Amino acid sequence: MKAVSSQHELSVTTPEGPHRMVYQAWSRHEDAGQPLIVCVHGLTRNRHDFDFLADKLSAGGRVICPDILGRGDSDWLATAALYGYPLYVSQMQQLLAHLNQQYGNPPVYWVGTSMGGLIGMMLAAMPGRCGIEKLVMNDVGPFIPYAALERLGDYVGKAPQFASVEEAEQWLRRVAAPFGPLTDAQWQHLARYGTESDPAAPGQWRVRYDPAIAEGFALVTGDVDLSMVWQGVTCPVLVIRGGDSDLLLRETARSMLQRPSTQLVEFPGIGHAPMLMARDQMNAVREFLSE
Repeated sequence: MKAVSSQHELSVTTPEGPHRMVYQAWSRHEDAGQPLIVCVHGLTRNRHDFDFLADKLSAGGRVICPDILGRGDSDWLATAALYGYPLYVSQMQQLLAHLNQQYGNPPVYWVGTSMGGLIGMMLAAMPGRCGIEKLVMNDVGPFIPYAALERLGDYVGKAPQFASVEEAEQWLRRVAAPFGPLTDAQWQHLARYGTESDPAAPGQWRVRYDPAIAEGFALVTGDVDLSMVWQGVTCPVLVIRGGDSDLLLRETARSMLQRPSTQLVEFPGIGHAPMLMARDQMNAVREFLSE
């Protein structure tokens, strides 16, 4: 049966009031007991990064792919200082509560790339794990070197404009080269959903995220150590690492294996972060979730 994809909206509460959050749902059947597979994107990305993976994973559950506030089709915040993990975790708690009410508290499998992986780790370390029974952390771990954050900060806060989606694609191919070898169709997909017409500049295109999300980078002045959070995670974990990643260092990934029920898969020739679009990457996720 072919997967059916539909867009949904949810009003989430923030310190500055309610905001509209958009998420994509993928499903092939309506079995009440099927797990929720929540896929959460990286810092500047959006829900459509998972279109390829969600189609595959929908054979084993209902796949939910949200746009974190400030990205994709979700609202931007008026207060840039609010962009940060306390807000993102709260947003996802509200989404999970909504989904649990709608579908009757099914098991939750979490697939998170970079920022999305950290959100999942924080939720899974809470009492009750927020229902998370399996966690995939894509190219992120409890130790984040400052050098990698500096590299990301070099372009995240900028607001480039493009004359066309094609021009945006060429820019994306440069700044996102660490994503690894993608097909032309995949780069076009990322450019199509990663840009939008700029309402302030007719005929121009802009990136599909609020440049103000970078404000938090100015507050970080060194390595980030979240080992205390990681120690609170008790569910099975799959760690995915790009072989050339500067954000998830090899020694960090290997140290994560000291925790029980943790697996590690590395993909050579890829930096930060594997896009989970290649067949071998998608298969690694699917096999772990189906165990």
